[in-house]
Amino acid sequence: MVKSPRKVIIAGAAGRDFFDFLSFFKDNPDYTVVAFTANQIPGISNRKFPKSLAGRLYKEDIRIYPEADIGRTIRKLGADVVVFSYSDVSNDYIMGMASAVSAAGADFMLLSPGSTMMKSRKPLISVCAVRTGSGKSPLTRMISQKLTGMGFRVVVIRHPMPYGDLEKQAVQRFAVVSDLDRHKCTIEEREEYEGHIVNGVIVYSGVDYGRILKEAEKEADIIIWDGGNNDFPFYHSDLSITIADARRPGHEKSYYHGSVNVRMADVLVINKTRTSTKENIEEIKKNLKEMNTNAPIVMADMKKKAYDPKLIRGKDVLVVEDGPTLTHGGLKVGAGYLTAKKYGAKRIIDPRPYAVGSIRSTFEKYNHLEKVLPAMGYGKKQMKELEETINAAKCDSVVIGTPIDLARYLDIRKPCVRVTYEFESIGRPGMDGIIERFAGKIRKGSLSS
Repeated sequence: MVKSPRKVIIAGAAGRDFFDFLSFFKDNPDYTVVAFTANQIPGISNRKFPKSLAGRLYKEDIRIYPEADIGRTIRKLGADVVVFSYSDVSNDYIMGMASAVSAAGADFMLLSPGSTMMKSRKPLISVCAVRTGSGKSPLTRMISQKLTGMGFRVVVIRHPMPYGDLEKQAVQRFAVVSDLDRHKCTIEEREEYEGHIVNGVIVYSGVDYGRILKEAEKEADIIIWDGGNNDFPFYHSDLSITIADARRPGHEKSYYHGSVNVRMADVLVINKTRTSTKENIEEIKKNLKEMNTNAPIVMADMKKKAYDPKLIRGKDVLVVEDGPTLTHGGLKVGAGYLTAKKYGAKRIIDPRPYAVGSIRSTFEKYNHLEKVLPAMGYGKKQMKELEETINAAKCDSVVIGTPIDLARYLDIRKPCVRVTYEFESIGRPGMDGIIERFAGKIRKGSLSS
C-alpha cells in the first residue's frame, strides 16, 4: 500500500532540482521532500534549501546531501521516492541510478516537462540542446540581437546556477556588467550572462522561476529561455529550438534530456558542421528525422575569431576552454584548441602537470582531458587555483576559448589570446528566416497559444 504523504529525495545539481520542488512538490500534500542531493558541481552539497522559499508545509530548511551517499540517505530518512532532477546524463547513467535507488528500497521517478513547465503571458522562444557545449548560448545571442534589431524588447531567462545563498539568489536581474560583481557570480555564471548584458539584453536567473517569469514579463515583448546543459525548458514554448553537436553523433538518442528536447522541438539545428565529418552529420540528420518528422533541420557552424593570432603561430600555447563543455559535456577539445591548430601553434602543452588543488581533482575525475584546461571557477578558491595552474604552465602564451575574457577576472601573467565564436547558419532553411517568420506572427497577432 502506498502511504501519503510520500517521503521524497530530489537528486539534483543546484538547478532543476529546486525548480521541480517549487513547481511540483511545494504545497503538494501528497509528498514531503525530506532532502536534496547534489552532484556535478563542486561545493554545492552540505547546504540547505531555505524554509522561506519552501512554502507553508515546511517549518524547517531542507538539507542537501552529497549524491554519493544516496543509498545511506534513503535508509536514514526512510525515503519512499527519489526524483531525478539534473541533466546531461546518458540513458545508461539514469538507469544505473535507478537500480541503486531501487536496491536501497525507494521508487525512482522522472518528472516530464508537462508536469513542471509554466506558461508565459508573453511570446517565448526556448533554446535547448542535445548536449552541453552544443552552441546554445551563441544561438541565443544571435536570436536576441535579431529580435532587438527588429524593435522588440527581449529579455533572456537563463537556466539556474544558484551556487551561493539561495534566499539572496531567489530572483536575480542582470542589466549591467557590474551586476555580475554585485551578485558574486562564478566564472560559469559570467560565461553565460556577460554576452547578453554586453549586447544590451537583460538576463534573469535564480531559484524561483515563477517569480522570475513575472518580473521578466514586465519588461519584455519576447522572452528567450536560454537552457543550461541539455535540460528541457522550464516554460511552455511558442518556438522550441534544439541544437545538436555534429561532433557527437548518436548522443541525440543516448542522452535522456537531449532526446526529449529533440522530440519536442519545432526547429532542429546541427551545429559545428565544418569541424565534423560528412558521416557524423548524416548519422545525426537520420536520427533527428526518425525522432521528429516535422521539424526543419538547420545546418550551422561557429564562426571563430582570434584577437591576436601572432601570439599563437609558432608558439607553445596553453589552451583554456569552457569548463562545463569539457567536464560533464564530455568534449575533449573546444574552440580554443581548434583555433590554436588553425593558426599554427608549435605545440599545445599538456596542462595536467601544472594543475593544483581542485583543478588537479577535475582532471582525475574527467580523465578524457589531456590537451586543454577547463575554466573551472565555482568560487574564489577554485578561481585562485585556476589562476595558479595557468601561471605555472611552461608556455609562451595562453589561448582563452571561454565565452568571457578570462583575463579580466584572473591575474594571468602571460600573453593571452582571446578566441570568440558566433553562430552562423549554413544554407537553407536559415535561422534568420525562421526568426523573421516568428516575429511576423507576433506582429500580426496570429501566434497560436
